[in-house]
Amino acid sequence: MPFWLDVAIRVLAVVVAFLVLPLVVGQTEHKVMAHMQGRLGPMYAGGYHGWAQLIADGVKFVQKEDITPAAADKPVFKLAPLIALLPYLLALLVIPLGPDLVALPLDVGLFMVLAIVGIGIIAVLMAGWASANKYTLIGALRAAAQLLGYELPFVLAAASVAMAAGTLSLPGIVEAWNPWWLLWQAPALVVFFTAGLAEIRRPPFDAPIADSELVFGYMTEYAGLRFALFLLAEYAGIVVIAALTTVLFLGGWKGPFLSAELGWLWTLAKVEIVSFVVIWLRVSYPRLRVDQLQRLCWTVLVPVALAQLILTAAVKLA
Repeated sequence: MPFWLDVAIRVLAVVVAFLVLPLVVGQTEHKVMAHMQGRLGPMYAGGYHGWAQLIADGVKFVQKEDITPAAADKPVFKLAPLIALLPYLLALLVIPLGPDLVALPLDVGLFMVLAIVGIGIIAVLMAGWASANKYTLIGALRAAAQLLGYELPFVLAAASVAMAAGTLSLPGIVEAWNPWWLLWQAPALVVFFTAGLAEIRRPPFDAPIADSELVFGYMTEYAGLRFALFLLAEYAGIVVIAALTTVLFLGGWKGPFLSAELGWLWTLAKVEIVSFVVIWLRVSYPRLRVDQLQRLCWTVLVPVALAQLILTAAVKLA
């Protein structure tokens, strides 16, 4: 196969996954939350169980008027939703679905993903500052403070896995995984997943949005398609965090009953299960106050992550 055709196919596959998987997670969130809270909502779009309601909502967003505040920094304001999507699209390039199903196989794939996901805060700061609104600015500053805290346990937990596997390659980490991993890396799993929720500002770590305090946080002034892009970025963030959790801690494509060639089905199934947990936490737990959020990070997650790192080093040196 010609090199350019191989590259084109890989890029196309990532773009399709980027457009489809967040929509699947969004539809799951709508329906799961509806059943958990006993409010089924519209059930007509698409026929059975209102399966196309999320698509109908997307069409509605496209049709809405695109409003830019008069005092806004217009170029920055308009660019922020696109910047919000970019880190998650790039992260999907290096996350493997199967042994040979990865768009960009890198020996330092884990390092690249951690670096890319961390820059997502730039879009939030752009939106909060450029909107010329006190609520959006407060939301953006909360998001920045949250990222500064939770980036440390997030990276430390991932470092524990990389140390245990002896590689920064994501496919290499999956190959090194075994069921014993679930036990001795369990603290790192809890820390990584919790910090990941805070990184993508999902409940109960949604203080930067806090609709009861800040209208809708850094997204307050957005409408129409740009608002929809921020929502798509949120669901894409869920997919990326769920996929990273699957690859680092849950064995990726490894599982019973299927050959390695069909292992991508196990990866997708695990990503959907982890995404369901993210949705379940939103329904089950109230939003943390800003002081509670920081206290959890510095007095619980960071010490646990450091202890896990020491344990991993001791086991590897033994």
